[in-house]
Amino acid sequence: MARPSSLSGFPEFLPSQRAVELAVIDALRETFELHGFGSIETRSVEQLDQLLRKGDTSHEVYVLRRLHAEDSDSGLGLHFDLTVPLARYVLEHASRLEFPFRRYQIQRCWRGERPQEGRYREFTQADIDIIGRDVLSADADVEVTTVMAEALSRLPLPPVTLQINNRKLIEGFYLGLGIDDTAAVMRAVDKLDKVGPDGVLGLLAAAGLSTAQSGACAALAQIRANDTSFTDSVTRLGVTHPLLDEGLQELATAMAAVAPTNTDTFTVVADLSIARGLDYYTGTVFEGRTAEHGSLSICAGGRYDALAGDGRSTYPGVGISLGITRLLAPLIARGLLDTDRSVPSCVLVALPSEDSRPLSLDVARRLRARGIPTELAPSAARYGKQIRHAERRGIPYVWFPAGDEPGTSDEVKDIRSGDQQPADASSWLPPARDLRPQIVRGKST
Repeated sequence: MARPSSLSGFPEFLPSQRAVELAVIDALRETFELHGFGSIETRSVEQLDQLLRKGDTSHEVYVLRRLHAEDSDSGLGLHFDLTVPLARYVLEHASRLEFPFRRYQIQRCWRGERPQEGRYREFTQADIDIIGRDVLSADADVEVTTVMAEALSRLPLPPVTLQINNRKLIEGFYLGLGIDDTAAVMRAVDKLDKVGPDGVLGLLAAAGLSTAQSGACAALAQIRANDTSFTDSVTRLGVTHPLLDEGLQELATAMAAVAPTNTDTFTVVADLSIARGLDYYTGTVFEGRTAEHGSLSICAGGRYDALAGDGRSTYPGVGISLGITRLLAPLIARGLLDTDRSVPSCVLVALPSEDSRPLSLDVARRLRARGIPTELAPSAARYGKQIRHAERRGIPYVWFPAGDEPGTSDEVKDIRSGDQQPADASSWLPPARDLRPQIVRGKST
């Protein structure tokens, strides 16, 4: 078989790198569940009319087709995010759900993008959402922000900045300028990081805005503040509209409420350039970034009051998504994140001889029964070779069974320090940090 070639946009991790991803997923899951969010998993495939009914996403969807099917399109596509499937899930199962419905979801997604660092065709995403029936308190906007802040603060990651804006604010501002197609303007402003200020002005001109209107939109997008002072900056632009006032008040309330989440590694700022291109957002919108990822956002989301409805009830919600693959893959590729060992094993049980294999297996069984990841040496080689095998795999401890000789006991060796002590498999415990691989920060290569 010829050497296989890699597929761009479909990242694969080595064992130690996969351990980084699993540690992040475990930390996220633990934080979400501490706050009462329950886990769901939706199907990977949705009807195309559902995937395409909101926003300009038709160019991103992978269509599902059987190889030998006579028709070219079965009408199914792989989901490109977890929000559209959530809307379908809520409508389908509403009679069996308790509202407000608090869910988290950690799952693969597929998106037909041009592959590059931070943009992948297959990726893992983590979402939290709170869904109400007919009404949902604005407190939910603050809650999902604080939960994600807590989750990110538990990880050894570069500092994260969460930018917050409000769609009512920017839509009201555009309406106050006499702009009818506010959605087109939002989509143009949302491309600020990709095309720059001049590129946005060109897009606004192409959308039919006058020079004065384009200038005012650009001025709004330049307003940033780490407190509620942004309200004065917007007022000075001289635009008025009731929806603008409502959005300003909501954003000011959200900024004041999330102020306690600010730490050395997590900062919340009001950034009036954040628009979010998808049409279903209606209120608060979020984007999270790190300096290591440049202009790429690693988490995003917002309030959506009309994403789901069945004619009798509407299901407003608010959520935030973390791109796990987008966050980790560039850091791993540059040597900035790894784990201290490539295997989950904490202990290697040595084999004194092939005849003693049942004895060593019994030691391993007793250690595993107490939650200690353990593996058996592959052969009864010299102890020096068995220790080197553990070193190559990053296993911190080697266990030496005593056998049946009177007056002897098992011993365990920390091969990092060379310390060796008598031990009993029924009671011995390693330090907590040695039980599982630990994420370590590296220097850029």
